[in-house]
Amino acid sequence: MSAVASRGALWFTVFTGQFTAPVFAAFLDRLARQAGRKVHVIADGHSVHRGRAVRAWPRANADRIELHLMPGYSPELNPDESINARIRRAVNARGHFPTEQAALKCVYLAIMSLDPTGTGRKRWSNRWKKALNAFEITFDGRLSAGRK
Repeated sequence: MSAVASRGALWFTVFTGQFTAPVFAAFLDRLARQAGRKVHVIADGHSVHRGRAVRAWPRANADRIELHLMPGYSPELNPDESINARIRRAVNARGHFPTEQAALKCVYLAIMSLDPTGTGRKRWSNRWKKALNAFEITFDGRLSAGRK
């Protein structure tokens, strides 16, 4: 699971098992702690993101995080989808993994290869432009108010 900031920072976590509300809540908690200020999270339409347990977590932590849900299927608004595509491509190219550790290593290397030097961060924010404009309209200025 990953998160891309509007200015290019990338946060990610690799987990085993199913994607559940507690897994997502733990990621949100870590993201809020590492950011050091209030975070606006824009999540896609995954059923876990829309679940009752996940909606309760941001309400209880409103001073640290605000969760915005995207409309239905909208991959063009989600720069995270390009990360997921890269990971799928790396995993499919490898085919078979002898151990769980080997699979995790493949995912880790795919993520790290996206920007190994940390110098290409601008390309992430370029992908965000269309999404940020749409969210600015959808959420009526609340996101830009948080950046001031």
